[in-house]
Parts: sequence; C-alpha cells; structure tokens
Amino acid sequence: MDLRAKRCLPCEGAVPKLDAAAVARLLPEVPKWEAHDDKLHRRFVFKDFLEAMRFVNRMADVAEAEGHHSDFTVHYRQVDVVIWTHAVGGLSENDFILAAKIDAL
Repeated sequence: MDLRAKRCLPCEGAVPKLDAAAVARLLPEVPKWEAHDDKLHRRFVFKDFLEAMRFVNRMADVAEAEGHHSDFTVHYRQVDVVIWTHAVGGLSENDFILAAKIDAL
C-alpha cells in the first residue's frame, strides 16, 4: 500500500521500534531519505528563504493533521528534516508515512 494513503496511528510506546529489516523494507518507499541513528533524515534545498519557509509551513500542516511531528532546521534556503518516534525511541511506520507525505509536498 502507498504510504501516502495511510494515516499515522497514535503511539504511546506500546509497540517496539522497527528493526533493521523492517527499516530496510520501508526505506525504498521514501528513497530520498536516509536512515541512521534510528531516525530518518532529509535535506531539502529551495531557491530562497521564503520558499523554504512556505515549505516548512506546509510541512507543519501535514504533521499536525497526522499528529506526528518532525524536527527541522532552516538554514536560509535549506531545510533539514529529522523524523523519529520519540515514544518508541526509534523508527516506527508513522515516520515513513510522514516522510512520504512530506515528499508529496
């Protein structure tokens, strides 16, 4: 199933973080993201600061709708995004769902 069609599920830490095999299986669904340190990472580069901020605002809308929020840093025209599930101390399927929805922006 397309990750963009899924919804993030509430997570209170009752499920374990994804193991390496599960991460390897899901990573091709978000090919521009890298997985390391139990987190997903991606850098987006835009033409200028305003375009980067418009992206951040759209990304915030998606994250709020999913109830799953990423960390990000803006460096003028670059936006570095890091996603992981705090409640499980690593990656969950929610992280891949959010990454796919961010990619669709």
